[in-house]
Amino acid sequence: MNYPNILLGSPKVIAEGARYLGINEIKGKAHNTTIMSWAKEVGVQNIYTSDEVAWCGLFVAKVVLKAGFKPVKDPLWALNWKNFGTKQNIAMLGDVLVFKREGGGHVGFYVAEDDTYFHVLGGNQSDSVSIMRIAKNRCVGIRRCDWKIAQPPTVKRYIVAANGKISTDES
Repeated sequence: MNYPNILLGSPKVIAEGARYLGINEIKGKAHNTTIMSWAKEVGVQNIYTSDEVAWCGLFVAKVVLKAGFKPVKDPLWALNWKNFGTKQNIAMLGDVLVFKREGGGHVGFYVAEDDTYFHVLGGNQSDSVSIMRIAKNRCVGIRRCDWKIAQPPTVKRYIVAANGKISTDES
């Protein structure tokens, strides 16, 4: 799917996150040095020691930090992102979306939506940074950055066609 508004005038969290599209974890004893550097930058390198450990929360922490916001306490736990920013009822571009999954949670950024799925920019989606569709009924939290000056005008809902890869388990 083509997301024409993902970079043009998008909130800083989306522009920053999109820079990493295509970053993949490495299976086995080797680890992706980019992902591992995020752990050091976020300050969790002592507990995050392998890119095969779920890293959606690490990706979101890296992006919000780089965009000038403070990550949540214990950012590796996806469900902790329900404490980020300001609670919202309607998701818009750049919002942090928190999802429930068997065995835990998942977190990423709203890019768009169709009737039944959010289109989410996130890490550890099929073991990479990607945009995937995640069922809206799995969403347990919508959080908006506390904008320092004013909310960017591109922070709005984007309704798109219902196509693209569907994610069902981001473990």
